[in-house]
Parts: sequence; structure tokens; C-alpha cells
Amino acid sequence: MKVSDKAVQSLRVLIEQSNMQVGDRLPAERKLCEQLGVSRSSLREAIQQLTSQSMLVSKVGAGTYLQQLPSSWSQHQIVQPLSELIDEDPAYRFDVQEARIILEGGTAWHAALRATPEDIQHIRDCYDQITHFQSLGDDEQAARADANFHLAIAEASHNLVLIQVMRGVFDLLQFNVALGRRKVYSEAHRFDQLHEQHLQVIDAIERRDPEAARKAVCGHIEFVVQQVRSIDEEEARRQRSSRLNRI
Repeated sequence: MKVSDKAVQSLRVLIEQSNMQVGDRLPAERKLCEQLGVSRSSLREAIQQLTSQSMLVSKVGAGTYLQQLPSSWSQHQIVQPLSELIDEDPAYRFDVQEARIILEGGTAWHAALRATPEDIQHIRDCYDQITHFQSLGDDEQAARADANFHLAIAEASHNLVLIQVMRGVFDLLQFNVALGRRKVYSEAHRFDQLHEQHLQVIDAIERRDPEAARKAVCGHIEFVVQQVRSIDEEEARRQRSSRLNRI
């Protein structure tokens, strides 16, 4: 990764951790260089990149200001366009699942190598939240807890880029999880299978087995894809049959 790209990531994190708000002015270049540990030229490249993405705006003689929060940028540039595509054609949700397999296989692999006891407890807490809200019949909160479970695994990877990508697409992840849960959790036997898969992921991370963790996460997502496809096909078959009966 180029130094300027690392500076972009570090600057985004600094903005979030500093709780900056839209309209706030960034610190002076010298101070930012010290905080980020980069040269002035790399910092300027980073600012230029974020300016081109409409996150920052530079005012001649007045400095650089935050124009859009990082979370808002990902919402407008990533989540919203993809959500609209999925609304128009539900088949696009399988593209999201494919991307999740690629991304989350990596986060689980690294989490198994790097997770601290606190990370593992956080993952377990998220799992407990899933079962809690599921038992209450609160599908919306259960879906959010499910997305948090996958985000907690990414955070346990301690890879800044993976964490930021997962946080950036969290709303899309939650939307995708909710779609899958709406179909797959409709029958009790699938409910038990999915919870067992979550436990297998936790177990692999606790055992420090990166390959088992990767396989467990990817297998879990692939299972959801297969089940949703099967349910979609059955629903389409019933619709065709009902139209035939009306002829």
C-alpha cells in the first residue's frame, strides 16, 4: 500500500476518533503530520484524495474543513447505490454474499491468529445478543446483533483496512443479513443449524485455528446462499403453479 493511501486511512480514523463534526477545521498540516507520522507531501496527497471524494473541502487561506463524515460517505457512495440495485433486482444480493465470503474469510482467518481474550468475549456477547433477540421474536434487533457478530470478528483481526471496510459497509451487511434471516430463519431446523455454525466460528477462533475459522465463516455464508436460492426457487415454483391454476 502506498504511503499516501495509508495516510488516507489514518486520517479517516483520526477524524472518527476525534469526533469531528461537519464544518470543523482540520488541525494544521504540521500537527497532522506529527499525529499521523507521515510527510507533508503524503498528507497533502491524502487530503486531495478525500477532497475528491467530497469528504473534505479546502478553502484558500482558511484551511481544510470536514464536509462529510466518513460514515456518511460510505453510506452515499457504497451502501445506498447497492441497496437500490438489490431493491430493483434481488439477485444482486448474491453478489453481496460472494463479497462477504471473500472479505469475511480473511477477517476470520486473522481473528484466529490475533484475537485477544477481550475480543473473543465480545464475539460471544454478540452471539448471545442474537439468541436473546431471536427468542423475543425481534427480527430487526436480531439482524443487527448478527451483523455486529460479523463486525466483531473483523475487529478481532486487528487489521485496520479490513475493520474500516467492514464498518463502512455495516448498513449493507445488516441489510443483507436481514434479507437472509427473513427467509432462512423461517423454519426451526435451519435456526438450529445457523446457531451451530456461529458456535463453530467462535470455537475455531478460540482454538487459534485460522483455516478452520475461515472455513466456518465461509461455510456459514454459503449455507445461507444455498438456502435462500432453494427457498426462492420453491416460491417461484408455487407462483407459476398458482398462475397455471387460474388459466
